[in-house]
Amino acid sequence: MQFHPFCFETIHSEAHMHGRHFSSPFSGTVEDAVTGTASGVMGAYYARYVDQQDKDHWQFVIEQGWEIDKDGFVHVEITKKENTYGVVIAGEAAYVTKQIVSLS
Repeated sequence: MQFHPFCFETIHSEAHMHGRHFSSPFSGTVEDAVTGTASGVMGAYYARYVDQQDKDHWQFVIEQGWEIDKDGFVHVEITKKENTYGVVIAGEAAYVTKQIVSLS
């Protein structure tokens, strides 16, 4: 189970939303520093449920990781065509560790 709370109160003025991502304790991490996939979902959620203007394009900066000293940003672009939303995410990443998982 994972949990991704977010809000519109941000730490950095260039950010539109602030998020955190809590993972299952069985995943090996408790909190992800920056989660691009969840940020994309946040952008689509905003476009669909929060912004009531008749638009077909949105751009956001999502901040995440500040609370665990791993500040990061995800750039999210949303496009709407009829009832379908397209999501593009971009950002920078840092290599942290390599893990090998074996499944029997």
